[in-house]
Amino acid sequence: MPELIVTNFNRNFTGVSATAASVIRRQAAHFDLRLAGHPLPGCPAPVSRAQAIRDSRTPAPGRAFTIWHVRRNPEMRAALWARDVLRLPVRVVFTSAAQRYHSTLPRWLIARMDAVIATTERAAAFVPHVRAVVPHGVDTENFTPAPDRAAAWAATGFPGRAGVATIGRIRPEKGTDRFVDAMLRLLPDHPGLTALVIGRAARPDRAFLADLQARIAAAGLSDRILFPGEVAPQALPALMRALSAVVQLPRYEGYGMTPLEGMASGVPFVGTDAGYYRRFTQDGAAGTIVAPDDAEATAGAVDALLGDKARLAAVSRAARAVAESTFSAEAEAAGIARVYDDLWAEGRDARVRS
Repeated sequence: MPELIVTNFNRNFTGVSATAASVIRRQAAHFDLRLAGHPLPGCPAPVSRAQAIRDSRTPAPGRAFTIWHVRRNPEMRAALWARDVLRLPVRVVFTSAAQRYHSTLPRWLIARMDAVIATTERAAAFVPHVRAVVPHGVDTENFTPAPDRAAAWAATGFPGRAGVATIGRIRPEKGTDRFVDAMLRLLPDHPGLTALVIGRAARPDRAFLADLQARIAAAGLSDRILFPGEVAPQALPALMRALSAVVQLPRYEGYGMTPLEGMASGVPFVGTDAGYYRRFTQDGAAGTIVAPDDAEATAGAVDALLGDKARLAAVSRAARAVAESTFSAEAEAAGIARVYDDLWAEGRDARVRS
C-alpha cells in the first residue's frame, strides 16, 4: 500500500501542475507514492480516484495512515470524502499559494485539512493549520542556462537576434496589456529584438486579446510582438533559456513560477511587485521590480539589461545561483517531507498512547 497519494485532477497543465510535477519527480525516490488523476510529465503513471481510495484502506507498513497531498478544491473534496465519509485512515495536506482570502467553499475545505503548507509568509496569513512555509522550487536540472544564448534563440525559429517574453494566460489579471505597452515603447530602439506573448486567451478574454493585437498593428509591430500560443511543457525549457529577459507584470499573482524558471535558465526578469517576485530578485541581484502601469519604467528596465552586456551576464549568473541555492525543487520537496514526517510521527505517538 502507498504511504503517499498526490492528486492532480486538472487535465490542463497549469502552474499548479508544473510545481506539483517537479516535486513529485523528487518524492518518487523517497516515498511509496501514487499519482491520482491525470498524468504529469516525468511522474509515475497515474491511478484513478477510485483506485487511490482503495489503496488508502490499509496504511503502509509502519504508517498509521496514508497522506493525501492536494492542491485544488476537487482534490480536497475527494480527500475529505475518503477521510470523513468512508472513514479511511487518511490525513490531508493542502498547499496554499493565494495571497488573499479564499472564497467561501475553499475556506470551508481548507479549515478541514490536517495540515496546510503555505508557499509564502503572506499566504500563511490567510489560512489555518499552517505547518510550514515552503516556497515553490524550480527544477534546476530541467531549466538550465544556454551555452550560447544567440544560438539558442536562433534555434527557436522566431525572427530577430534576441527575444523577451511574458508567459501565462492572456488576460488583464496577468498584465498582458502592460507587457504590450512596454514593448511598444521598447522595440523601436531595439531593431533586432522580438517580443513573445506565450499563452492563450480564454473565451471571455478574446476581446481583450483582439484589442491588444489591434494596438500592435496600429504601431506597425505585428511582426515583432508575436502571439505563438501555449508552449508544451517539454518544449518550455529550450525556449526559456533562449530568452534575454522574462517580463512578468501581473496585477495579482499567488506565487509565480515563470520568473524562477527563467532564473534557473540564466535569464533575469523584470516584474511588478506581485507574488513572491520581490524575494526572487534578492535585492535586485537577479531581477528588477518596476512600478505597476508604468510602461516607460518597464521598457527602461529591460533596456538597461539588454543595453549592457556585462550587466546582463552578471545578472544572468546571479539569477541561476539564486534559483539553485534558494528556490530549487529539491528544497521544496525536503520542506514538504518534513511536514509529512511530523504527521506520521504524531500518528505513531497516538498509536502508542492508545
